[in-house]
Amino acid sequence: MKPVTVIGFLGSTLDASKFGPSRWNKWRPSVALTMHEDLRVDRFLLLHGSLHRRLAEYVAEDIQSVSPETKVEPRLLDFGDPWDFEQVYGKLLDFARGEAFDPEAEDYLIHITTGTHVAQICLFLLTEARYLPGRLLQTQPERGAPSNPAGKWNMIDLDLSRYDSIATRFAVASAESTSFLKSGIDTRNAAFNRMIDEIERVSLRSKAPVLLMGPTGAGKSLLARRIYELKRLKHQVAGPFVEVNCATLKGDGAMSALFGHRKGAFTGAVADRPGLLRAADKGMLFLDEIGELGLDEQAMILRAIEDKRFLPVGSDKEAASEFQLIAGTNRDLGEAVAAGGFRDDLYARLNLWTFELPGLAERREDIEPNLDYELDRFAEREGDRASFNKEARQRYLAFATGPDARWPGNFRDLAASITRMATLSPKGRIDLDCVEAEIARLKRLWSGQSDDGAGILAEVLAPEVLTEIDPFDRVQLAETVRVCRSSRSLSEAGRTLFSASLARRSSANDADRLRKYLARFGLDWAAVSRA
Repeated sequence: MKPVTVIGFLGSTLDASKFGPSRWNKWRPSVALTMHEDLRVDRFLLLHGSLHRRLAEYVAEDIQSVSPETKVEPRLLDFGDPWDFEQVYGKLLDFARGEAFDPEAEDYLIHITTGTHVAQICLFLLTEARYLPGRLLQTQPERGAPSNPAGKWNMIDLDLSRYDSIATRFAVASAESTSFLKSGIDTRNAAFNRMIDEIERVSLRSKAPVLLMGPTGAGKSLLARRIYELKRLKHQVAGPFVEVNCATLKGDGAMSALFGHRKGAFTGAVADRPGLLRAADKGMLFLDEIGELGLDEQAMILRAIEDKRFLPVGSDKEAASEFQLIAGTNRDLGEAVAAGGFRDDLYARLNLWTFELPGLAERREDIEPNLDYELDRFAEREGDRASFNKEARQRYLAFATGPDARWPGNFRDLAASITRMATLSPKGRIDLDCVEAEIARLKRLWSGQSDDGAGILAEVLAPEVLTEIDPFDRVQLAETVRVCRSSRSLSEAGRTLFSASLARRSSANDADRLRKYLARFGLDWAAVSRA
């Protein structure tokens, strides 16, 4: 058997006693652990402060009396404040690094019964992190046997995987957290589920900004709020959830809305305004469509993230806010950086934890569980429950998961569709006629046949330009604009539009091909995707 070395603090109260025979009737943890026949201690590294040097010598003498084979080695360790976690941990870490531990030659036991609670916690953490290469040892007096000075001892094994019940509880807690992030929806898409598992771990272990990417309607806003609610349940945030759609912040009002202003800072500033960043203090700020912010606002957001300080409009005194940031975008911020529309330093700060939410068309197996979720939401919202009959449900799911269903608005489209059917269903029962009417409505909405594309084109082209375009070109251009709006980048839109011919070409630059097509009508990617 290898020699056994114990490392532990001197108990300034528990190890103290009056000198005399009566001390042997008292349980003193440092002395007691050397009194057990079934626990051999060859070496005892006794940690103590300068104020207790005499007590350490006294305890060492008593250990020698009851266990002559135990070599006591006092280690002087002074703390300015024994309740200062950072100081205690730092001193113990220095001690652990300075000792010549040899686990191959010795077994180490870390005694965590004595010392302040802070010291005990630090010993636990250093042992868990393997800076102290041993097992935790705990001692206690024996109840009902006050005359037994040896008490009892037991080991604490840090290998949680050996305890099935504990491991199961951890697994259940993690599963509950991921289900919470998914709003309790039993999603079936494997890639999405893996992403949610990772988001759950990041959310509970990191305060760094999180970037949620994905097309409009993919669920970025809902997921951001669920991340906040999960962190609040775990007592990791105390402040509010503040959501900002950056696409609505335009001109001079953007600075004021985000960072606040002082009274009289500009015409119309009749009172102080704290701003949205200060409103999110101690909580979470969700900047949706962050790619729409101007460069000046981006610079101030970066400083607010890094320094937790910013300058309100018209003020010469900085304001402070401690918040965690979640950013959302349906744009390719990498392309925006290359085009000069987004700051590369802010993108680098946001890009630590980036998660790309797939659109509904990429998660067709999740349509059925989301269908049930939307019906439940309708019942909560309207106080009236609706349900499908068997044939109607089968017909709707066959269409919704099939190739004819485009879902350009993603989950917003699905939610709207189910709301319409639940509202129009006779007596709360969605039947086949109701489903067929909704399918026809969706096809009309998606095809654009009701206005030959003029409606969507009017948003990006001047009236005099639109009248010069042939009806044939209108339909083609309208479809191009729709694809651009549901895509995250010019390249993705190009791949979608030219996917059929891609397989027949040895090389292709779909982004360039799309750029040239839009240029024929005086359009570019920025104008079309933002409209």
